[in-house]
Amino acid sequence: MLGTLLPILGITFIDILGFSILLPILPYYVKHFGASTVAVGALFSTFALCQFVAGPVWGAVSDRIGRKTVLIVSQIGATVGWAGLAFAPSLPWVFAARIVEGLSGGNISVTQAYVADRVEPEQRSRAFAYVGAAFSAGIVLGPVAGGVLLAHFGYAAPFLLAAGLQVVTLLATIFFLPEKVAQHGESERAATLGDIARFLGDARVSPVLVQKFAYSLGLYAWFAVYALVLGAVAGFGPTQVSFFFAGFGLMSIAFQLAVVGRLVDRFGARASSNAGFAAAVLFFLLVPFLHVPLALFASQALFAFALAVTNATLAALLTDASPEHVRGTILGVGSSLDSASGIIMPTISTAVLAAFGPPWTGGISAFFCFIALALGIAKARQHAFVPPA
Repeated sequence: MLGTLLPILGITFIDILGFSILLPILPYYVKHFGASTVAVGALFSTFALCQFVAGPVWGAVSDRIGRKTVLIVSQIGATVGWAGLAFAPSLPWVFAARIVEGLSGGNISVTQAYVADRVEPEQRSRAFAYVGAAFSAGIVLGPVAGGVLLAHFGYAAPFLLAAGLQVVTLLATIFFLPEKVAQHGESERAATLGDIARFLGDARVSPVLVQKFAYSLGLYAWFAVYALVLGAVAGFGPTQVSFFFAGFGLMSIAFQLAVVGRLVDRFGARASSNAGFAAAVLFFLLVPFLHVPLALFASQALFAFALAVTNATLAALLTDASPEHVRGTILGVGSSLDSASGIIMPTISTAVLAAFGPPWTGGISAFFCFIALALGIAKARQHAFVPPA
């Protein structure tokens, strides 16, 4: 199985290497232009709005014309967007660059569909864990490179490196990634935003989609403020945040390679995902104590475990519930629900951070992750119930 996935894993690694350069730096870059904390959230929300519109469309298009072509389009858009950030003379230019990348984006749902095409159902949790490990490997090296470049050459250098890495992924996709030949009828029609309502009403996939949406609301509330919270409670600047993210990536790799597969093999995807949601709740409850070194380290481990487990198991649960001929569309809908969370939550969480401080931002995310956990426990009990003969 690993040999089959090596091309997409390599491309994913390089792609995330570039993305992870940007993630810890971008909030500070926005404030570099004199913008408010809420403007950071607005930028995250704008990018997510663009992905919300584009996600299900690219998922359906990939069912029709192939995963490879859509990945190429996405990588071109990311290259343009990150190069635009490097040369941004003002905050509106930053917004424009993120809009370009957001509208061209389809990587996550298309990558998930590509993996699902090539592995047997019983191997999907482990396969998605490998994808997660490629993500985490990029998150280790990307922030280190970005932090070093930022410290020595300023903001433009990390963004130019990210753009250059996207060119590498583009070339790797064109020359090394095999294409899956779509079967006739694999997709009934191009996706529209109405597909969100369609599949939320489908009893086969709606339970996982609703749970994924609740969890995403918690995560996207946090992603917009994570770097800024570390600055507020630990005194970190963008370079220190980059190195902190690298340490987080190392923990994620350890969990994904050494824990997730064994956990799923022993307890199943549903119970494992519930363990991940519980860890996320605990992490967010620790946010008020992140100024204590022990709490900072423990929270980092909890969050790495939570993301490692839930990224693999939610993708597997959703894929297993999806009919093959619309799998790309459903994964695109899942990606759009993530984007909807990214539209709703960043502006709210950054406003709460500005008004009330870090503890309340953690409370928002803990609330939504608890909802996801409750839904998962309810579903596990439903499956465990055996009616009397």
